[in-house]
Amino acid sequence: MTIDKIFFAFIRPLGIKRLVPDVSSIGKSSLSDLRRQLIAVLPRLHRLAGVIVRNRQDGDDLFQKTIARVLEREDGWEPGSRLDLWAARIMKNIWLDEVRMRNRWARLVEPMPEGDLLSDEGATASDLERSTENRWLREQVEALPEEQRLAIKLVVLNELSYSEAAEILEIPEGTLTSRLARGRAALSRQIMEGRP
Repeated sequence: MTIDKIFFAFIRPLGIKRLVPDVSSIGKSSLSDLRRQLIAVLPRLHRLAGVIVRNRQDGDDLFQKTIARVLEREDGWEPGSRLDLWAARIMKNIWLDEVRMRNRWARLVEPMPEGDLLSDEGATASDLERSTENRWLREQVEALPEEQRLAIKLVVLNELSYSEAAEILEIPEGTLTSRLARGRAALSRQIMEGRP
């Protein structure tokens, strides 16, 4: 599969006709520098979207919105700067807008119960225990305040450096370090109080 086809396989589901030329009529040289670099960071951005949000479907939606916004605002990217960090900042801003909108709606509409049920079909006792502990730990991370949760997910789960995470969140490294310390302390207290 060529790079062109990989790129447009991610973009085509967005339904953006003006940004999706006919793959058969273009050559590598006609792709902009941003689009060529974007191809290389697509897997990392997709993984980051999954880390930031609470479920796979929201992660896929966030990923697609981010790619669309990056392509729409191609002129805002400065060649020579890190495209992955620029795109991650765009992703963070899209997600924060989404969270704000959901919070407004949550005040008006009662949320539906989660359909994520644990099945014990064919699982061993240790599998079930590990699954329960993982779910409990995910719930503890999700219960953290948004700023701590994002810091923990970017640095601990997505393995970004402090400077990369601080740049994505558009905060000083010291602020990031403080948020990480508060988030880790809260998680440690929860662990000390007991697991399920």
